[in-house]
Amino acid sequence: MRNVSDIIEQYLKNILLESPQGLVEIQRNDLADRFSCVPSQINYVISTRFTLEKGYVVESKRGGGGYIRIQRIQLPAQHAIHTHLHQSIGEEISQSAAEGLIYQLEEAHFLSKREACLMKAALSRDTLLLKLPYRDQLRARLLKAMLISLLATK
Repeated sequence: MRNVSDIIEQYLKNILLESPQGLVEIQRNDLADRFSCVPSQINYVISTRFTLEKGYVVESKRGGGGYIRIQRIQLPAQHAIHTHLHQSIGEEISQSAAEGLIYQLEEAHFLSKREACLMKAALSRDTLLLKLPYRDQLRARLLKAMLISLLATK
């Protein structure tokens, strides 16, 4: 059985898919009422599952007429993906940022679920038993190599 956070996340993703502009504006309290939860549960879902690393921009306005705006960021076309990867990854990347980028690529169907799982396992801090900053530097080089190889074959 899925938990409330999963249900809220899926609801918001479905609204985003149906939106011609690729964005959704919601009121935290209305959404909390809809799912019979507290507004902080909505904050949790948005702050953990709709991050920039996962391909979303979130704006929030508090107060009486407050809202939360979530917009999906589209990945560049495949011919520009190499530039995007080099800019996104840089010389080093943390595990959470790498996993966010892998998630974004999987959501955009550039990677299969299996490819994403393998990459996460290979880039894990448990696999890369090095001290910082060497671990983040190695992770960046591995991630770039894997993505360039995978995306070149698609």
